[in-house]
Amino acid sequence: MTEFEGFPKDFFRFFDELQLNNNRDWFNANKPRYVESVVNPITHFIVCMAPRLAEISPHFVADPRPHGGSMFRIYRDTRFSREKTPYKTHAGVQFRHEVGKDAHAPGFYVHLARDELFFGGGIWQPPGPQLNRIRDYIADNSRSWARIINAPKVKQVGGIKGDSLLRPPRGFDAEHVHIEDLKRKSFYIMTEAPAGHALEPGFVDEVAEGFKRAAPLNRFITGALDLPF
Repeated sequence: MTEFEGFPKDFFRFFDELQLNNNRDWFNANKPRYVESVVNPITHFIVCMAPRLAEISPHFVADPRPHGGSMFRIYRDTRFSREKTPYKTHAGVQFRHEVGKDAHAPGFYVHLARDELFFGGGIWQPPGPQLNRIRDYIADNSRSWARIINAPKVKQVGGIKGDSLLRPPRGFDAEHVHIEDLKRKSFYIMTEAPAGHALEPGFVDEVAEGFKRAAPLNRFITGALDLPF
């Protein structure tokens, strides 16, 4: 397998056109193009990321299968959404922890859209029991958490992010030094980049650096959940 040479120019053009023609007839007519310009390049990207990911941790999976692997489906779940267009207009890749079964597991993530390109790691909206374990771990390991959030490389990209509760969660001291983080429902560190970077061969190394920046957070989260890192 050759090294990554960048995503093809038609990668983002495909999503631009899909945004204007988000219907099944257009997608089915362009499905061979979708496979050629989106699925195959992402599959190759995942393969090329695998050794770089393994250097960070052997417990996060780079699965190049187009169905059931690291690549997110393009089909939107419209059951509980007001937005009824059938297809996502971006691509997403999650290298989740080996014990993870869905997008709510600890992992590293790459979001590929022309107007929004970012990559990093953490955990997104974990179920209540796991979320409370992470909060307890932050409360009990304040110094370790402070080292993560105050690291210069983390501050450079805007720090820890994630939607928050309006009030402190039940059972936690409202005066805790990390109360703003204890309110969070997700925890992640993301690095943003211009979309054009995805078309360059060095993109895999840029993503790997973003993953390394987020690695201490994922190490902390896996520790909270008694998972190996």
